[in-house]
Amino acid sequence: MKTSDIKNNIGKSESILLNPRVTEKSSDKATENVYVFDVATSSNKVQIKKAIKDIYKVDAIKINVTQVPSKRVVSRGRRGVKKGGKKAFVYLKKGDKIEVN
Repeated sequence: MKTSDIKNNIGKSESILLNPRVTEKSSDKATENVYVFDVATSSNKVQIKKAIKDIYKVDAIKINVTQVPSKRVVSRGRRGVKKGGKKAFVYLKKGDKIEVN
């Protein structure tokens, strides 16, 4: 493992998958065995697949990754920016399931 990987904490499953993305759309997708996660911006599909296997003990059939753009917002008269990021759609086979709390 390179020192830059250790420094940036890349390669650990917990640092790849940030949290499950719980929205109305992701809840509808869960009935089709598709789960949505916020992931680290530096992660790739191979790392995400390995993290899913390590944490949830299921094999992903397919993974789609998309960028979440940053947005300009106004709150209480102040301007700001909502940070963007990356999200992953994880497709599982029929019998597999992930428990999202």
